[in-house]
Amino acid sequence: MKHITKKYDLVVVGGGHAGVEAALISQKLGINILLVSMDKKSIGRMSCNPAIGGLAKGQMVRELDVLGGSMGFFADNCTLQSKTLNLSKGRAVWSPRSQIDKIKYEKTVQRYLQKINLPIIEGEVVLVSEKNGKIESVALSNGEKIFCKAVILTCGTFLNGLIHVGEKKIKAGRMGEESAIGITESLKELGFLAGRLKTGTPPRIKKSSVKWGVGTAGYGDKNPRALSYRTKNFKPKNEPCFAFRTNEKTHDLILKNISRSPMYSGDIDSSGPRYCPSIEDKVYKFSHNPSHILQLEPEWSNSEQIYVNGFSTSLPESVQLECLKTVDGLSGVEFLRPGYAIEYDFFFPSQLKSTLETKNIDGLFFAGQINGTSGYEEASSQGLISGINASLKIKRKKPLQLKRNEAYIGVLIDDLIVKDTKEPYRMFTSRAEYRLQLRASNADQRLLKHSKKLGLLDDKTLKSLDKKIRETESLINYLTKKTIKPEEINASLKAVGEKPIKEPVKAASLLKRPRVFLKDFPKNKKTDKKEYKKEYAEEILFEAETKIKYSGYINRQKAEIEKTKIYEDMIIPKGFNYNEIKSISNESREKFLLILPETVGQAQRINGIRPTDISILLVYLKRWFHVKRNKVI
Repeated sequence: MKHITKKYDLVVVGGGHAGVEAALISQKLGINILLVSMDKKSIGRMSCNPAIGGLAKGQMVRELDVLGGSMGFFADNCTLQSKTLNLSKGRAVWSPRSQIDKIKYEKTVQRYLQKINLPIIEGEVVLVSEKNGKIESVALSNGEKIFCKAVILTCGTFLNGLIHVGEKKIKAGRMGEESAIGITESLKELGFLAGRLKTGTPPRIKKSSVKWGVGTAGYGDKNPRALSYRTKNFKPKNEPCFAFRTNEKTHDLILKNISRSPMYSGDIDSSGPRYCPSIEDKVYKFSHNPSHILQLEPEWSNSEQIYVNGFSTSLPESVQLECLKTVDGLSGVEFLRPGYAIEYDFFFPSQLKSTLETKNIDGLFFAGQINGTSGYEEASSQGLISGINASLKIKRKKPLQLKRNEAYIGVLIDDLIVKDTKEPYRMFTSRAEYRLQLRASNADQRLLKHSKKLGLLDDKTLKSLDKKIRETESLINYLTKKTIKPEEINASLKAVGEKPIKEPVKAASLLKRPRVFLKDFPKNKKTDKKEYKKEYAEEILFEAETKIKYSGYINRQKAEIEKTKIYEDMIIPKGFNYNEIKSISNESREKFLLILPETVGQAQRINGIRPTDISILLVYLKRWFHVKRNKVI
């Protein structure tokens, strides 16, 4: 077996979104890193939808950005249109989403990696080796062996990937790219438990074959906000997407051929993403709906290739085409690529610590779809956290462990390691019980402390965000003290249907009214966005307004967090013996032993664990500390 003479601190396997974030942050932290990719030309590829952000996902991208991640910055440089979703709902769930030029994004990532001279080799990792429970090396298919202190596996859908198009099967990780063989088998030999999941992608069609006048054009926001705090002069092109609708003919044709879909023929028995169903699932399971929306989205600027969002399918290619031709405006549609389903291996994330390091092997980390997740943003978040923690481990420093009340990324990781993974995990705002605290607009306020402590951001960005936070708080203080006279505000109050005031009132008090906003106040230097840094001005005003307007709800949620803090901070020591607990059911004991929760808070969230189990656990923990340390907690 050949050897690469130079040893590396860290080897990142895979050049998708998780791998890129892991590699970049590790190099930023001064780690001697090697990125191994099966194809250098595919690094940073957006393999499915041409968008970044969305419901809860936009919040995660902003969190990534504050923690030194790069996805938001790359995306801002490749945006075709940008809009905030959920504007009809409360501000807790407002989520930024950007339509992306996929080709430009991929090239931007690759150029940046070249610019910073990130070490990359082209190869396929087939073996992961350990010695005395610690990671030792990885081996490539060509016989080369790379020694290292830590490994991050970010293998996407490539682990024994199998593509389905009707009855047709293709061994591939993505269409046109070979699947990865060997890693699954290697990890199983090391004692890891694997499963099988499924996801899918829609067909791509020719732009020139669509009657665009039939569809409904959808544009981005007039004043869009960037995903990254580092972006200046954000002015995307605002290219439209177009909405079309399926009809009764479409549905009849799908149902007539549904037995030819691998999910319904029995060829695929693995679970797919519940919240991103195939068109077959939509028609079959939601038969009461007379139509379903199809969003036709450009994949890059002036693209002839169009992404048919909402038509994910694994039907035979000829059937896919026939079905789309029944849609008004698509009668002459031509394919560039059919939709397909893909099955792939994943490893149950209950085998991970909250650092994303495996419990079995010291120094081995998993990130992305290998953990049963779907989505670019989920993958990038895991890549970043695994990269940070692998680097900190190499430096023998304490890891970064984000809590559920401080970041969607914390919710993601906690859900993965504590709850059962039965289908591809996708982040939503509804998964975060403290979502009012986790707004897209306050990611910097929540997470900047970690960046400062760990050196995740450059000094210029740190100073800039520090100033932004100070100016936001200053504006809140000003509005809390500022008095507004009736003659200054009553005309505006009347215009929005609010009761006029009879005597001077504090500005903050007026802002708590549902239909009153800063724009309704008399012009003032303090509330003039021209007084603030251009890229932050809108957000400073918005965040100050939000914190005042929702202060009652925010404070109530903070109180709830404080109540649970005692359990979130209560560490369950390594080596604690659950077999000593005689008063709980065998099922509960098995779940404790499987998950090995790190805190009592985590233990509470394990599916099937009852409040009585936690009460008994607390009794035994107290006894354990008394016996082991002669100290009662």
